[in-house]
Amino acid sequence: MKNRPMHGATSFDALAAFARVAECRSFSEAARQLGVTPSALSHSLRQLEATLNLRLLHRTTRSVSPTEAGQMLLDRLTPALQDMRQTLHDVQSMGESPSGKLRLNVPRHTARMVLAPVLGAFHARCPNVELEIVTEDRMVDIVRDGFDAGIRFGERLANDMVAMPIRPVPRFLVVGTPGYFEKHGVPKTPEDLKSHLCINRRFSSGARYAWEFEKKGRALEVQVQGPLALDDDIVIMQAALAGIGLAYLYDSIVSNALASGALKCVLADWCPPTEGFYLYYPSRHHVPTALRILIELLQAEQAIPETRIPSPSI
Repeated sequence: MKNRPMHGATSFDALAAFARVAECRSFSEAARQLGVTPSALSHSLRQLEATLNLRLLHRTTRSVSPTEAGQMLLDRLTPALQDMRQTLHDVQSMGESPSGKLRLNVPRHTARMVLAPVLGAFHARCPNVELEIVTEDRMVDIVRDGFDAGIRFGERLANDMVAMPIRPVPRFLVVGTPGYFEKHGVPKTPEDLKSHLCINRRFSSGARYAWEFEKKGRALEVQVQGPLALDDDIVIMQAALAGIGLAYLYDSIVSNALASGALKCVLADWCPPTEGFYLYYPSRHHVPTALRILIELLQAEQAIPETRIPSPSI
């Protein structure tokens, strides 16, 4: 073990030493991790308390715990120290290729539409990074589940997230084959869908997605019925092309089928653009270098600036 003194330690060193002791609840364990003697560490903490004129730690022969002031300092200091350490690491790593793993959680179609076009450029910039993309449509807590970032509709983001809008803004359309409409008629209003065969979208939770509409300030949802419940956009489109029923899909998915006449769109005046998707990550967490590079690539692809947005709770 190193026996370097803590006397004369910088403010950063002293604060980092306090945080380590408060987290470990032990001078001996904190000293071991820091590579100093317990006596030197204790002296440094006494100096810090004298400078602040505050008692930061309760000390007994068997335990160490933060005082109320110490706990407040620890709570606010921990993220700042993490950012400082990561910033120093980033500066030292300038010019080096980032490495490690970058984990994203995104809806399936968004992965195809937004991320797939930049994968080649990302790999060229970050050849030593393993990019793991989990595609699913259910809501997840990206912090709890170990993701660095996610993509979701802006209206479904949790508070205190940094978010970047993604273009193009998707629009849902109601589509069916000409043969289906010849046989079953054309719905004139969203309420008419209740008497039509529709292809349900099923979430992993088992819930069915209610089709959403809006016109002249009037918003409504329709819980449709039909012979199929699916969880994949491409399979839903294929079922619609087979004439099984009407589908509610992103315009980008069905654009080719609409252009060829294989599918027809109805209720278009009830289907305005959505709020759109956002790539988001926790604002209190340091942004990994690889994620910063991915954001740069998405911004270059879409010419959209990164913004901090106030988002309603999930």
